Amino acid sequence: MSKKVKNLIEKELTAKFSPLDGVAVISPKGIDGTKTNLLRRRLGAKGVKMTVVKNTLAKRAAGSTKLKGFEVLLDGPSAVVYGKTSIASIARMLVEAAKNDEKLELRGVFFDGELYRGAKGVEQVSKLPTREEAIASILAAILGPGRKLAGAVKGPGGKLAAILKTVEDKAKEKEPPAAAPAAAAAAPAAG
Repeated sequence: MSKKVKNLIEKELTAKFSPLDGVAVISPKGIDGTKTNLLRRRLGAKGVKMTVVKNTLAKRAAGSTKLKGFEVLLDGPSAVVYGKTSIASIARMLVEAAKNDEKLELRGVFFDGELYRGAKGVEQVSKLPTREEAIASILAAILGPGRKLAGAVKGPGGKLAAILKTVEDKAKEKEPPAAAPAAAAAAPAAG
């Protein structure tokens, strides 16, 4: 491969890697073209891309990005899996794909400067909450005490109101109707 072509590929990889916070690396070795295309389609349907890379070019491209340090995962034939979705979602997809194809080698995941090696590392990352799941659990933790407080305040007040209503209803039942005799007495006087 000529130096010009290598430089173009390196620039393209740098452009792909620049906005990324994390990537997963797999080995496509031993997987036939049909299975590779099916994997790409499944990943692509969820906004995830898989790029087979030349290791030296990928290492140079990642050197000036947030992915500096992921090159440890590049050994032999490598494919970088990345996307706009969270790295935990990508790891879940890869774990599922590895269950369907035992030849798929999961090399690891790199994000936030942390390296998770091998299939166990990918599985560990797959168990992490996605951004949306983390936000939901934080909101639940924040709103939980407020809900309990509202219930504690509303509960006794509601019980007290029900008791007062019952007492009022019983008092009305025991009272003789005072308005009807007064109306009857007022009618003959007018006539």
